[in-house]
Amino acid sequence: MPIKKPKKLTRGHRVIAFIEQYLRIPEGRLVGKPMKLEAFQRQFIVDIYDNPSSTRRAYLSIARKNGKSGLIAGILLAHIVGPEAKLNTQIVSGAMSRDQAALVFALACKMIQLSPDIAPLVRIVPSSKRIIGLARNVEYRALAADGRTAHGLSPALAILDEVGQVKGPQSDFIDAIITSQGAHAEPLLIAISTQAPNDNDLFSIWLDDAKSSGDKRIVCHLYQADKDADMMDRKAWKSANPAIGTFRSLKDVEEQAERAVRMPSFEPTFRNLVLNQRVEMAAPFVSRAIWTLNSSEADDAVFYENPVYVGLDLSAKNDLTAMVCIAFDGERWHIKPTFWTPEKGLRDRAKRDRAPYDVWADQGYIRTIVGASIDYEPLAREIVEGLDGMNVQAVAFDRWRFDILKKELDELGVELPLTEFGQGFRDMAPAIDTLETMLLNEQMAHGGHPVLTMCMANAKIERDAAGNRKLNKQKATGRIDGAVALAMAAGVTPKVHEQGDLDDFLANPLIL
Repeated sequence: MPIKKPKKLTRGHRVIAFIEQYLRIPEGRLVGKPMKLEAFQRQFIVDIYDNPSSTRRAYLSIARKNGKSGLIAGILLAHIVGPEAKLNTQIVSGAMSRDQAALVFALACKMIQLSPDIAPLVRIVPSSKRIIGLARNVEYRALAADGRTAHGLSPALAILDEVGQVKGPQSDFIDAIITSQGAHAEPLLIAISTQAPNDNDLFSIWLDDAKSSGDKRIVCHLYQADKDADMMDRKAWKSANPAIGTFRSLKDVEEQAERAVRMPSFEPTFRNLVLNQRVEMAAPFVSRAIWTLNSSEADDAVFYENPVYVGLDLSAKNDLTAMVCIAFDGERWHIKPTFWTPEKGLRDRAKRDRAPYDVWADQGYIRTIVGASIDYEPLAREIVEGLDGMNVQAVAFDRWRFDILKKELDELGVELPLTEFGQGFRDMAPAIDTLETMLLNEQMAHGGHPVLTMCMANAKIERDAAGNRKLNKQKATGRIDGAVALAMAAGVTPKVHEQGDLDDFLANPLIL
């Protein structure tokens, strides 16, 4: 017989009562003791199951070591043999690795084995990581992205563990799980994870959509420290770690914070995993915080009233080509980026690079050129059209493939103030210094252009023995064409100023 449900309780409180009455702590110093949910866990459960709008998706984002896996196992068992068990249903949990998938399955099994009330009501199949609720014939499977997929299944409940590990906006594994729920009138998807590193990753997109859409069928609980929080701020620790002081060790957090202060290379890891902030694990050239401080909207009129400097980074046949224009209004450098890519194969490249190129193209952030590769004739025409009416002082270009574009410009009868710009330390080092100064002085207005933001987030720095720096495409985690073009544009401004074209700029500290 199934376990009897408590009376006179809401649906959410029945789940809480089941977990705390029948489940035991599966491991650790309190192993075998009754589970007692933290307040934040109870609230998450109540908001899921007592939602008047009927929850379809629920997201819980917290720092590591805050009882995430135990909560997942408890919710699973409530659906396998507890008050949420429904006749002949399937349940899955999904993780990005076999080890993570096995962890949730193992915790659920330990809870079953520690409960004399539940153990007789289920059958565990370790070889296939399945648990079967005998009373209502509920079947649960633990799936991993690097193993079998959800094809052929039809789960009423799917719980995703650490979906923040998905890089880019899409995952075939998660798509398979979501689409497999389509046969159910009221499917439920729960995702519990630390935050993803950047805005274009899948879990970030979900969290942002939950905030902006106002969809009442989505429950979203996000625990994170403020983006500018000091690493030793205990209030910031608590903001991201609601279980701190109970089953989240305060001493461990303190030790990790001290290490991050001593070793700056550990800071991104600490901010992402302990403060639950969107921070790249490998430190980029520009931090997310600094880039955001420079995200005010660019004024298009500035490019027609002031001298303009251009960086042009040509692509291989089917990648991104980037042109970035910059102009100074006396206070800020205004940024105007333009990106091109071939129209054919756009979705495949979006999947390959884990970036929503197709969405950005629809929104006008990327221009597409007909065909499967970059055709330099329409590219040259669009470059000329984009610069028309501007007082262009210099167009920085790399020699690679530029002879093809130059031929097309000559065919159009157009002469631009071309400035050869190498990608090595000699040209890039002063350009990187100039660009960094602009950003640190908060004297840039880039408007948060999503493609340029992606490129800057991906940009990594290489140093030589003398400490000179350049952007390294080989070390980058994704496309950096826009970052290269921006650095080139910044790099030609001092060269032009040294020629005496704009005396009033000489007093500006950015170019000293």
